[in-house]
Amino acid sequence: MKPVQSELKKWMQQNKNFKENYVKVRQEVLNDPEIKEFLSLHPQITDQEINKNLIKLYEYKTQSKQCDKCKSFGSCINMIQGYSPILQVENNEIHLVYEKCHNRVDYEKQKEQQRLIQSLYMPKDIFNASISSIELDKNRQPVVHEMMHFLKEAKSVLPKKGLYFYGPFGVGKTYFLGALANELKRMNISSMLIYMPEFVREMKGSIKDDSINDKINYFKNTDVLMLDDIGAETQSAWFRDEILGSILQYRMMEELPVFFTSNYSLEQLENQLAISNKGGTETVKAGRIIERIKQVSTEIPLAGENRRDL
Repeated sequence: MKPVQSELKKWMQQNKNFKENYVKVRQEVLNDPEIKEFLSLHPQITDQEINKNLIKLYEYKTQSKQCDKCKSFGSCINMIQGYSPILQVENNEIHLVYEKCHNRVDYEKQKEQQRLIQSLYMPKDIFNASISSIELDKNRQPVVHEMMHFLKEAKSVLPKKGLYFYGPFGVGKTYFLGALANELKRMNISSMLIYMPEFVREMKGSIKDDSINDKINYFKNTDVLMLDDIGAETQSAWFRDEILGSILQYRMMEELPVFFTSNYSLEQLENQLAISNKGGTETVKAGRIIERIKQVSTEIPLAGENRRDL
């Protein structure tokens, strides 16, 4: 049997179109800006090595790099869905490897969130919220300014503090959180947005299936935690001290931001948290929660008319 290479060479000589296409593809590959830069950084790579790995270089050229040609994980155009190609050199040989792209990382985080939290009961319109669609007025301007400042800082390093929005019912506090979560998503920063009354029920139910520790750890470590409507939940000393207190203590120590919305100012919330479901008041324990909230967020009022009546 004749060697495969010699047979291939003979076939190429007999097939003019293939030879022309090969030369054309080779020129396109070697003229690609990213590949030219890669080869310039590794001048030791020989033409023989380049020719031997032309298919790898062509594959790299045509693939999406970190989602630059893909709008979402589901619309990924790459040969390995959700993985971005990387060219490497080892022992003067060209290697093509893949790493998870931004969209896949975000997709897996969302799947993990869905696995841990079965029901958040957040309104659908909140997940489509955007800062650009927020109607600005004198009441909303300071809040938007603080949000934009947070996002600006987050481009380089995640700020230590979030915001505590408080104000009357229907002024758009939850919508602000949704808009912020979507902006963070575009920056590949994970966030978890939780409706507090449902959060309490979720955690109580987690005791039965022994998933409570996994969930607490997830809330502790997510990049940005958002707690919507704190103070509206049924009061429980167990939840306040063992769950909420534990999460806030960890995030305070690790300097991870938390965003809150509430109908209560922090002073009013302290009184609300002090009320025991067994009767009486627990001012010291409530004060401890408030101090942790102050360490992970900055209080800011949000006033205005009830937009749900418009």
